[in-house]
Amino acid sequence: MQNFSPSKPTTAIPAKTTSEPHRFGWCLDCRDPEFIERWLPLWGWLHRYYFRVQTDGWQHIPPQQPVLLVGSHNGGLASPDMMTMMYDWFKRFGTERPVYGLMHPHVWQLSSSLSQIAARVGAIEAHPKMAIAALRQGASVLVYPGGAKDLFRPHQLRHQICLDNNHAFIKLALREQVPIVPVISVGAHDTLIVLADLYPWVKQLHNWGLIPWLYGLDPEVFPIYLGLPWGLSIGPLPNIPLPITIHTRVCEPILFERYGLQAARDRAYVSACYQQVRQHMQQALDQLVIETA
Repeated sequence: MQNFSPSKPTTAIPAKTTSEPHRFGWCLDCRDPEFIERWLPLWGWLHRYYFRVQTDGWQHIPPQQPVLLVGSHNGGLASPDMMTMMYDWFKRFGTERPVYGLMHPHVWQLSSSLSQIAARVGAIEAHPKMAIAALRQGASVLVYPGGAKDLFRPHQLRHQICLDNNHAFIKLALREQVPIVPVISVGAHDTLIVLADLYPWVKQLHNWGLIPWLYGLDPEVFPIYLGLPWGLSIGPLPNIPLPITIHTRVCEPILFERYGLQAARDRAYVSACYQQVRQHMQQALDQLVIETA
């Protein structure tokens, strides 16, 4: 999710480009509960038997009020913790209670077919206008502020919260006056063993004209990792997650002292709220690591 300056949004968001994949990300009405229902059996098999998910804390989500779900990404592009998190939501609240997941703008440009599927299960462009529009329609929103750096953080950092100093989700929660509900997991980062991130060196080679970016998109990370199906691989390629048990925890909502437009514009206050969320999530993750050891 990107930083933004407040402006009044509308729920009908026009596409910013004429490309079909990009258009799907700017459509709230593309979400299709019947399509989600058809995928739930396969989703459920992976949830129960492949990842053997153990989850708790769902009582912390208010029955009706929309919330901003804030997670820490794990496991490469497959992101199994996000997939299992969404399945848990649908099984507990049904497919009719809307939740939208913010997806990086680059991902929408890779494949029209995949973009359409993502939109039908509730993915939208990771842009503040889309997040605001979804919340104002009464939907909850799922965001992973750490993005690609979080997904591919080295394995030795798997138990560290990485939000990449991204304050945009704090501004969103303050402006729209919604509680932040942190979501953490243990195990998902073991489905792909990231050895190191080579991005600084690869970017330098790119700047020298020696390495072009795939699809012309800056990947933001360039990991070297062990995983399926490539074995030892380099670059943010799609992966098949290893069948590792995932423990997911939905934490208590975080409420701040002040909300509203002025609070969202107060940089010092936004920074303090960000640190509060990060510390809260780190403490919760530390506890979950101890419980699952």
